Amino acid sequence: MEAPSTDIPANLALVQSQIATAAKAAGRDPSEITLVAVSKTKPADLIVAAIRSGQAVFGENRLQESEEKWPDIRAAHPGVELHCIGPLQSRKVAPAVALFDVIQTIDREKTAAAAARAMAEIGRRPDCLIQINTGEEPQKAGIIPAEADAFIENCRETHGLPVTGLMCIPPVDEEPAPHFALLKKIAERNALPVLSMGMSADFEIAIHFGATHVRVGTAIFGARG
Repeated sequence: MEAPSTDIPANLALVQSQIATAAKAAGRDPSEITLVAVSKTKPADLIVAAIRSGQAVFGENRLQESEEKWPDIRAAHPGVELHCIGPLQSRKVAPAVALFDVIQTIDREKTAAAAARAMAEIGRRPDCLIQINTGEEPQKAGIIPAEADAFIENCRETHGLPVTGLMCIPPVDEEPAPHFALLKKIAERNALPVLSMGMSADFEIAIHFGATHVRVGTAIFGARG
């Protein structure tokens, strides 16, 4: 599902149309679904082209790259919302709290504790999503499903984090549907309204299973260069 990186308005329009079609097929209102345009490795001019085409929510994986690109972009376009969708080392949590509006990758105790400290010190409280390792892959970040409920409670009660939802990245070699269904089940029993799941190849399936946020990069900006 690769799109040329030069025609950002057309790519965005196509993705939005696919989101709307998938939502209606699932009996959902398309306005319930937020498109997070994944702009990692992409230069500022392509991001600005997306903003000028009406895109307001973006996702970045790397803190250093985000710190280099986004202050100037946000100064010129203050209405944009920036999500951290990549793993965070504990020492990088404080600058992430200062920069991002949503951190989608709270994935272990050290990260949660560091986020709570940073929020208290900086006076800024970005929404937090808990990353669930639905495939229990040893090389991948995230809390395993069996430990999710206790970790969510710990983030809320012990650390006082503003936890609003869950995020997952299914294994690349498995059908994503069971992973999306599992994430939705964990979210429902913890009364969490936000489900960030689905990327360029599978966001339509994710919408069927209740995604509120889909993270799409390739279909908007083209393959990573």
